Amino acid sequence: MFKRCRCFVVLVALGLGSQSFAQVELANLREDVRGLSQRLGELALKVEQLERENRELKSSQGAVSKSYATVSDLNDAVADLNRVIRSSVAASRSETLAQVAVQMEKLGKQTNAALDSLAKSQATRPAVTTNFSDDFPKEGVSYTVQKGDTLAVIAKKTGAKQQDIINANKLADPSKINLGQTLFIPVSGSK
Repeated sequence: MFKRCRCFVVLVALGLGSQSFAQVELANLREDVRGLSQRLGELALKVEQLERENRELKSSQGAVSKSYATVSDLNDAVADLNRVIRSSVAASRSETLAQVAVQMEKLGKQTNAALDSLAKSQATRPAVTTNFSDDFPKEGVSYTVQKGDTLAVIAKKTGAKQQDIINANKLADPSKINLGQTLFIPVSGSK
C-alpha cells in the first residue's frame, strides 16, 4: 500500500498519472456513449414498430386497451436500457480501476528501482577530502551570516580573504553557508 501511495505521489508530482488515467477514462466514456447510442437506436426502432402495431390494431379492432400495453412495453424497454447502462458503467469502472492498479504497480516498481539505483550511486561516491591550511590570521571577529550573504560578500564586507575564511571555518563547500550561521573572520594584517 505504501509503495502505491508513494508511486501515486510521484505520478501526480510528475503530472503523468492523471493524464494517463484521464485518457483511459475518456476512452471508456466514448465506448459507453457508443453503446448507449446503439441502444437508443434500437429503442427508436422498437418505438416505431410499436406505434405501427398500435395504429394497425386501432384501425382493425378499435381496441384502446392495447395502447396501454404499448406504453408498458416502452417502460420495460426503458428499464432494460437502465439495467444495461448501470452494468456497463460498473464494468467500465472496475476495468478502469484494474488497469490503473496494474499501471500504478508497474510505476511503483520502476520508481523503487530508480530510487534504489540512485541510493547505490550515492553510496559509491568517494568521500570528499578537503585539506585546510593553518596559514591564516589567528585573530579575528565573529560574523553572523545575513540574508543574501555569500562568502565573497562577507569577505568584501570584512576585508578578509575568502580562502582565510574557508580555512578558519573548515568550510568543505563554501557555497553552502546558512543564514544565521556564525563564522570566524580572520583579521588580515599579520599572519
